[in-house]
Amino acid sequence: MNIAGVILAAGLSTRMKSSLPKVLHTMHGTPLLQYVINALSTLKLKRLVLVVGKHSEAIRESVQKTGKIFFAEQKEPKGTGHAVLQAVPSLLGFKGAVLIVNGDSPLVTPETLRKFLKYHKKKRNDISVLSFTSQNPASYGRVLRDDRGRMLSVVEERDATAEQKLIREVNSGVYALGSHVLPLLRDIRLNPVKREYYLTDLVHIAREKGLKEDACCIGSEEEFIGVNTREELDRARAFMKDRMISRFTKKGVNFVAAVSVFLSSDTDIGKETTLYPNVHIEGKTRIGRGCVIYPNVRILNSVIEDGVVIKDSTLIEDSVVRKLASVGPFAHIRPGSVIGREAKIGNFVEVKKSVIGPGTKASHLTYLGDARIGKDVNIGAGTITCNYDGKKKHTTTVEDHVFIGSDSQLVAPVIIGKRAYVGAGSTITRDVPAEALAVSRTKQTNIEGWARTKKSKAKGAKSKAGRAKS
Repeated sequence: MNIAGVILAAGLSTRMKSSLPKVLHTMHGTPLLQYVINALSTLKLKRLVLVVGKHSEAIRESVQKTGKIFFAEQKEPKGTGHAVLQAVPSLLGFKGAVLIVNGDSPLVTPETLRKFLKYHKKKRNDISVLSFTSQNPASYGRVLRDDRGRMLSVVEERDATAEQKLIREVNSGVYALGSHVLPLLRDIRLNPVKREYYLTDLVHIAREKGLKEDACCIGSEEEFIGVNTREELDRARAFMKDRMISRFTKKGVNFVAAVSVFLSSDTDIGKETTLYPNVHIEGKTRIGRGCVIYPNVRILNSVIEDGVVIKDSTLIEDSVVRKLASVGPFAHIRPGSVIGREAKIGNFVEVKKSVIGPGTKASHLTYLGDARIGKDVNIGAGTITCNYDGKKKHTTTVEDHVFIGSDSQLVAPVIIGKRAYVGAGSTITRDVPAEALAVSRTKQTNIEGWARTKKSKAKGAKSKAGRAKS
């Protein structure tokens, strides 16, 4: 079956109380509209049309990296029937089923859409409506059926009678139309109350024309939450989070307190990894197997390989942490960094755009910026790579098996050769040869009796001041 998709995203978003269109509000790091596009993209569509309105420019910019999309513009908000009509020119020449979905329904799943399309094809319907049973149907259009269970029409909440409002089968806003039905969109009449063209009226029109229509009641209320307010957005976020937590738990991921964990929709986590409370995993982050992520950690757009331990209150951004490494607590791994296999980045260490070799240790109170550090290097506490000269950044290179003593400054550009030693408290401004010891300190001078003399002078001054007061 040839399938084309139409996503309706031309709403004004007035109830969101925001200058940002509602379909671009994010849920776990991804715009609502992108969830819908992703769901439809799994269906091998022949064509995808996005109907946009007042916020056309912002929406076009948001989805520009999502493959080929045809855009149709609804210049005035005249309802769903009018919105789909604007998509018709982009569907010229297409023969098959047209799937229509709202852009503010981020929880709709590809599985449900495939099941719905299969039903539409099997029944050979001209129009199919995806419906579900609602516990609180007040805000939905009701599906009306005859005594034999055949769908008659869909009536909107504001137009329903008291008896019709008792019906709990409701319209999800998802439709499948044969492409031959599209011309009937022009027969929809303006609703006198709302002053809009209802797409639901197409069901009644098609019935009068002798076409076959039906409602397929397979959806769940959770899946078809429409996001029109911030409260509904929060509710949708909660459902999406529950889905993600359930998926990862079934995969073998351990959550110590899932309620306080934030996950991006693009996150992937390997089995037997444990996440402690208040962990934030954002962007396109991949975490391997058997990792431990302790409390108050934030990881953004990074790769954490198998067996890594990320200790408390650590921030990792746009970086890679290799297998069996340890980072934190209170560490900051800034963009462009690679932490090598079995390396240790400890307390209050900041790494910026640097490569740290396998087995290397920087255990505390260190800044490593624009550095290339080899394997099995020991970086003493308080070490700083002085990478910026006021105009340009320079590279510090530390080769394999080097020992850097505490409180050392490595003034880039500089190279520390293999197996070299840098004495504690040194300021290194020139290259250090392999296996050499570099020491840069002022000569120590001891003044005998200095403390006694100072104390005697202080006592005399205090005594003199006391006599002056009296």
